[in-house]
Amino acid sequence: MELFSSLNVSKQFSGHKALDKVSISIPEGSIFGLLGPNGAGKTTFIRIINQIIAPDEGQLFYNGRELKPNDIYNIGYLPEERGLYKKMTVGEQSMYLAQLKGLSKVEAHKRLTYWFARFEMSSWWNKKVEELSKGMQQKVQFLITIIHEPGLLIFDEPFSGFDPINASMLKDEIIAQRDKGATIIFSTHNMASVEELCDHIALINNARVVLAGPVRDIKKAYKTSTYEISFNSFPGELNDILPSAFTIIKEWNDHDLRMATIRIPADSGPNQLISSLLPNVTLHSFSELIPSMNDIFIRVVTENKNETVLQL
Repeated sequence: MELFSSLNVSKQFSGHKALDKVSISIPEGSIFGLLGPNGAGKTTFIRIINQIIAPDEGQLFYNGRELKPNDIYNIGYLPEERGLYKKMTVGEQSMYLAQLKGLSKVEAHKRLTYWFARFEMSSWWNKKVEELSKGMQQKVQFLITIIHEPGLLIFDEPFSGFDPINASMLKDEIIAQRDKGATIIFSTHNMASVEELCDHIALINNARVVLAGPVRDIKKAYKTSTYEISFNSFPGELNDILPSAFTIIKEWNDHDLRMATIRIPADSGPNQLISSLLPNVTLHSFSELIPSMNDIFIRVVTENKNETVLQL
């Protein structure tokens, strides 16, 4: 079941088309990666979801019905550009923002006390925001984003400025929010984080969705039938024992072993590669090289396709 979807959403600014008939579907309880190069239209789309701006065309749906103004109370948004008031104390500002999200003063204080302790932030309560580092400020904004327990969470570059320990803590909390039932839109340029966290993605380029679907299915669709092997040296060349249709991309030595990267034709399989090798060499390792999301991102954007190339 989908929690959020858009249908043919378009937006134009002074002759520049920021979004062109963007349609996506975000399954309930998933972490959904919203990806794309700078200027692709991701931030515009996020602002439309948050009803900061309105689309010129198209529809947005939440929980099976058209998005309504009061749905904003069930959305938590952590923007890439942070915006805390520097002269206010952390506690005062957190209380103010939590109450803006619909919590009573008593409930806001109760939840903030819990989260400040969990994030090891209790000693920050009476400090002014300007006294905090960038990473510390982002911790404050993160907990304010989730404090009202919304059904839809939107994180735009949430790990920017975090050291590895705090980034890991934040990743664990994002997963915990998903496991509690929240649906999460996650926008980032860090493809390693996409592979680690996201169930589904949509890649926007030149204002249009050019790639969408489950991460696992996308990686499978972009496989290149390429394998890396390590084997004992033998008196001969790989070219002499492999079928002519097989391509040796690279060969090198690694201590006492020889290594090679080999691409096989689409109508062949790994068993054919292994059967060609085994009469002549002793295999030590054999693994398929699956393209990373970073590789796929670069390939799709570089090809500059202006229509959906894969919808799974």
